[in-house]
Amino acid sequence: MPRTDWAVAGKLASDGAPSQTAALKQTTSAERPAKAVDCAYWIEGDGPPVFFVHGIGARRQGWSRLIELIKADFRCVSYDLRGHGESPIPAGKFGLDELVADLEALRQRLGIEKAHIVGHSLGGMIGPAYARAYPDRVLSLGLLSTAAFRTEDDSAKVRGVVTAMEKNGIAQTLDTLASRWFTDRFMTEHADRVEARKRQVVETDPDVFLNVFRIYAETEMAPWLHEVKVPSLVLTGELDGGCNPRLNKQIAAALPKAELVILDGLKHAILIEASERVAPHVHRFLKAHS
Repeated sequence: MPRTDWAVAGKLASDGAPSQTAALKQTTSAERPAKAVDCAYWIEGDGPPVFFVHGIGARRQGWSRLIELIKADFRCVSYDLRGHGESPIPAGKFGLDELVADLEALRQRLGIEKAHIVGHSLGGMIGPAYARAYPDRVLSLGLLSTAAFRTEDDSAKVRGVVTAMEKNGIAQTLDTLASRWFTDRFMTEHADRVEARKRQVVETDPDVFLNVFRIYAETEMAPWLHEVKVPSLVLTGELDGGCNPRLNKQIAAALPKAELVILDGLKHAILIEASERVAPHVHRFLKAHS
């Protein structure tokens, strides 16, 4: 894509409007993945491209603080997953393959040849799955607060959360989710930010939210992670119950070119609670592999 197109997209991104209105279409409908939807995206910064992929019931804005700290050196593309934020709600159920297809369609639309992919939670599953399907399109991966190698007990616990939401309603499970995501101190000192995260969940279409939570609960990367050959940063919080250091040590061991970072004193919501601690690791890793 010509430099001027990136400049226009970046300006719109800074104004808060979806930058796809400024980006030229790079592919025809015949070339794009058949299962894909056109996700809303934003572009900030300049340099090697990085896709930032958020997690369940979140929004691209969850990356804003981290992007602010690294955008001087990278072209940062954040986007809303299908059914989230400004992206369209798809018809019917979808799986991990469709989320991968959406990312590939976005890459094609932007005319990006190769990029880094950094994902949080469910996004940390989309990235490796994309790299497995499109290995020549990926420079490196960031797997932040994600899970693999779950034991039967681990799997039963996350499936139990899904069952509780199906039975009692998503809103009635929010306090349980928040306690898994945030440390007690953060919940006390930053109640407004915790409530904002809860509102994101409530404002997500309930069928979409349950769909993506099921994908997160049912995806097991262990059988194929060894196939992902690109350099990978594996990072999680010390106190993250569902994406704990035990699982992430196994993830790092399975990936041929992995680096493991454990951030002490944090649970799952590392981007909301401590982007300033996450950003230096992401920045250093991306610089090393650009």
